[in-house]
Amino acid sequence: MDMGNQARVDDRWSFAYGKKRLITLIVLSLAALIAPQTASAQIRERSGKEVVDAVCAACHRTGVKGAPKIGDEKAWSQLASRGLTSLTESALKGVREMPAHGGNMALTDIEIERAISYMVNLSGGKWTEPLSGLTPAVERRGEQIVQAQCAKCHQTGVNSSPKIGDRDAWLSRLKRGLDVLVRSAIHGHGPMPPRGGMADLTDSEIRGAILYMYNPSQAPAEGRSTALPKARDPSHKVVRETEIYLGIVSAGSIRAQYAEGSPEGLMHGGVPSGKGYYHLNISLFDSKTRAAITDAQVEASTREPVYGGETKKLELMTLNNMKSYGNYFRMSSKNPYTITVRIQRPGVSPPIEAKFDYRP
Repeated sequence: MDMGNQARVDDRWSFAYGKKRLITLIVLSLAALIAPQTASAQIRERSGKEVVDAVCAACHRTGVKGAPKIGDEKAWSQLASRGLTSLTESALKGVREMPAHGGNMALTDIEIERAISYMVNLSGGKWTEPLSGLTPAVERRGEQIVQAQCAKCHQTGVNSSPKIGDRDAWLSRLKRGLDVLVRSAIHGHGPMPPRGGMADLTDSEIRGAILYMYNPSQAPAEGRSTALPKARDPSHKVVRETEIYLGIVSAGSIRAQYAEGSPEGLMHGGVPSGKGYYHLNISLFDSKTRAAITDAQVEASTREPVYGGETKKLELMTLNNMKSYGNYFRMSSKNPYTITVRIQRPGVSPPIEAKFDYRP
């Protein structure tokens, strides 16, 4: 190789080596800058009081632009009835005059939850401020919640509430689906206030309390999970370690209950008009872990002996932070329908199938 070519090779090698060193130095420098900030952010999680004093008080201390004033028990009582999950979701997205994250995008979800809890407590509430985001809060068991709150009415059946362990009474309420019953408890029903009067209950904790009252004999032991109650419920099937709950609600009742622009009113392209339409909902749980199944492909078909029926894919939907599958079907005949649900779970073969009988 002549000396000119060798020099050009050496120059290119030196440039590449120098460029590689420069990139390495930049990466290391960025890592050095980011690491302390991350560690600091993890260590320095602000309390509810600190967040309120630094951010929220600017509007909530005096009620700027209609913000509920800290200390206004009536205003905060109405908000608190929605529960921490719903209020946090509104704060994260922004609502009316309040921007997302209260105008401070550096706030973490847990800091916003703490700030909301702090303002609720300054306004007559008795919420427990969430634990550190680094140490997840321990979800209260269904039995704990029932003994602390639900038993006040459900132990003896006050105001015709279904008694704890009266499975027939609970089955009549579960026939529209577990998620429908949970949503009813979230919003309040008849003499029962929203979230059973215990506003800091999470949606998942409410579900656990309902399942416990339905069948307390199969409640999980401390620190252990168990399968959901096995029952002679025509709307509940267990197929290959998959818990399947069917819920059916008429489109008319959804239209009457929810506003046109609400999430419930908009799902699946909107509530269909006309008679004979029903919303079919399927909730899925792993029978071993009790975890909700949200990564499946679900299809349902409705059939009756004279007019046949239709087959549709069920769409994954989120209502009140609960995920399930649903779609609208027309079932206008008075004949009984056979509803066949086909579920494809990742890694599970062949597809799971369950059949339900339903008469409109």
